[in-house]
Amino acid sequence: MTQWLAQVEELPILVLMGALGLVMLFDAVPLLGVLIPGDVAILAAVGVGRPSTGLATFAAVLAGCLAGWSLSFLVGRRYAERLRHSRIGGWIGESRWSAAEGILNHGGGRMMMVAPFLPVFNTLLPLAAGGLRMSYRRFLGCATLGAAAWAGLYLALGTASRSLAGLLPQAPSPLLVTTGVGLALAFVVLVGARRRFSALAG
Repeated sequence: MTQWLAQVEELPILVLMGALGLVMLFDAVPLLGVLIPGDVAILAAVGVGRPSTGLATFAAVLAGCLAGWSLSFLVGRRYAERLRHSRIGGWIGESRWSAAEGILNHGGGRMMMVAPFLPVFNTLLPLAAGGLRMSYRRFLGCATLGAAAWAGLYLALGTASRSLAGLLPQAPSPLLVTTGVGLALAFVVLVGARRRFSALAG
């Protein structure tokens, strides 16, 4: 394990940031996004990176999220109803489709600002927004603010956790400490937002 972590840490920053961007893109795809640990990927990137790579990490997350959400939005614009009544729509569940549409109808584009913080619905809301014929310009503006807030939060948590790793005895792996502590802090920070979303969806 230690040897594998050392090899990851030695990878060029451009390779790491490219991989992070791809993970964020896949994280934005309905169904597939549920299986992709986007938050873990960000924290791991911070753990193996250096302080000077913070901006590159932020940019990779932002670009990956917006690319994935834009693809979902465009698919929703063209195929939302067909997907909704297909096998894929059955896997997602009619209740989730209805909840996503209700949230967007109630909160409009600004709901995309909190979408990154919401499990499952972070991938479904862009698809529903396309199906509801939301303006792409409005969608992209709100999605950019949401992705930036999400990336900034995890970058801050990861940086704080990496600093903590340097204070611990026996020089533990910065990647493991950053990921573990970052996830614990993120759970505390995000639980309020997820409860708020549950209330809206209900």
